[in-house]
Amino acid sequence: MDCPVTARPTVIVISDSLGDTACEVVLAASGQFDEGAFRVLRLPKVTSVEQVKSFVGPRVDADHRDIAVFHTIVDPALRARVLDYLGMLHIRSVDLIGPTLAVLSSLIGVPPKGVAGVIHRTDDRYFHRIEAMEYFVEHDDGRGCDDLSGADIVLLGVSRTSKTPLSMYLAYQGYKVANVPLAHGMEPPKSIYEVDPMRLFGLISTVDVISEIRDSRLGDDYARAVAGSYAEPESVRSELEEARALMKRLGCFVVRTDGKAIEESAAEIISHLEEIQEARARRAARRTQQK
Repeated sequence: MDCPVTARPTVIVISDSLGDTACEVVLAASGQFDEGAFRVLRLPKVTSVEQVKSFVGPRVDADHRDIAVFHTIVDPALRARVLDYLGMLHIRSVDLIGPTLAVLSSLIGVPPKGVAGVIHRTDDRYFHRIEAMEYFVEHDDGRGCDDLSGADIVLLGVSRTSKTPLSMYLAYQGYKVANVPLAHGMEPPKSIYEVDPMRLFGLISTVDVISEIRDSRLGDDYARAVAGSYAEPESVRSELEEARALMKRLGCFVVRTDGKAIEESAAEIISHLEEIQEARARRAARRTQQK
């Protein structure tokens, strides 16, 4: 049962940038509790402790100190002043950026820049992501599949195995992704045989899941009549068998998408890709040393 609005504890997100990072963490954690259990407020673009005082102070009195603060403040001086203020009020707080900066700094022996909002700046990474999104649009659902040489990742799968949403998510992460549909009785494009197997990923789901999704997308009886056996389990089973056989021939990494969030499948793909890349880099380094 949701907490009454007046009784809900308040979570305040404070940042010297937009506060997106802290909000994502808070929302992910709050998902472990009943919906609406917390009231989440955001204070972005903080440049002084006075802003924090004017925002937090009135709420401490109104909410009887039933408050927690999560903050991402990269400026160490400002962060220290905010921590002092929160400590004076005995408000529970979590520093989401300070310890991370300290660990990363210790790894390379270089102090952090202390520049707020770096992740939102229009830099090379931003333009790389735009290029990846454009590549995805041009290579979605089999488009542009005559040339896949520019793809970082190529997804293969029968209809309704999450090829497009997964491609879009990976593209937003900066990967140039093409996805190629596999249809019963149709020969796949020759270009996929030229792709490095490291970059090939086959998407597989269950017969029941695919059949149910396809059936729900057909709609009325006329659409079902036109679609023929598209959603029938036996037809789906045949498609999956053909797809598995092709994936085995290609030597691509197979990813199960049923029962998974897009983020989970993407993480599996990225992890495998990075693992293979690192293994190849180590082998190349050893060969160079042996020469």
